[in-house]
This record gives sequence, structure tokens and C-alpha cells, in this order.
Amino acid sequence: MREQLVERSCAWCGEPVAYSGRGRPPRFCSPVHRRRAWEVRSAEERAGRPVSEGGRSIDPVREIVQRTETVVRTRVLPDSGRMLQAPRPAQRLSGQPYTLPEDAIEWIEALAALRREAVTNPRVAPFREHIANACERTLEALRSDVPGPDGASPGES
Repeated sequence: MREQLVERSCAWCGEPVAYSGRGRPPRFCSPVHRRRAWEVRSAEERAGRPVSEGGRSIDPVREIVQRTETVVRTRVLPDSGRMLQAPRPAQRLSGQPYTLPEDAIEWIEALAALRREAVTNPRVAPFREHIANACERTLEALRSDVPGPDGASPGES
């Protein structure tokens, strides 16, 4: 009489595992179950070892600290031969320092200077919309006060 192993149960899930009769009999039905069993065994072994040897600590975690350090560096790039110019005060076309315009020609010069500054000067740029609205209201006022060809105001008929 001869006995031969035909099947056994999976050591992880208990499902039957067939055995062909050659080699070592399988203990698990799949590689996944073999891996899970190994993870449990090795975790139990690590839990029994001291922390200094790679084991698990039984003390609760008191605090976790994450420290982030930000370093800001400023680098001045060499300019290509240009000297930085200090902002110069606005001037009239005649070269005189700017004051409030006194006549129509000075207003035209002041508006031309403002147009140039609104494009290049970062201190003027945030006020572009306010300047545009003020100019539109001024233009409406100028147009409403201009007499027509017959001498009457545009609002009059």
C-alpha cells in the first residue's frame, strides 16, 4: 500500500491547492497569498525585536515635526553697459520743470507726458483706468461746451 499527497489547503485562505506529485508540495494557492503570509510572519518577528535592531516601538508617537526652511537669494545681474538712471521729474517741451498746466498747449504737453509715463512707469500703471475715466469725462465736458457752427451749444436745438 502506498500513500501519495494529492492536494492540501492554502496556508493563507484555506482553499485547496493541487499537487502533481513532483517536487515540494505547494503551501499557498497564489503568489499573492504567499507574500501576505510572509509579511505577517516578518512583522511578528520585527515586533518581538528591540527598536535598535529594527523592531517596532510600543510607545505611542508623541509628536511629529516637519521643518521647512526657505532660503531667498537676490542676485544682481550685470547690465549690458547701461547705467541705471534716476527717475527725472516731468518736464515741459521747453525744458522747464513741470507744474500745473496753465493753457491749452501746456495741457497737450502734460497729457503727452502722462501717456508716455502710463506705459513705462509702474507707479502710474495702476491708475490707468482712473486716468482714462477722467479724460473721458473731460472730453465730454469739452464737447458739450463747444459752440456749434451757428454759435449755439450742441445741447441746444
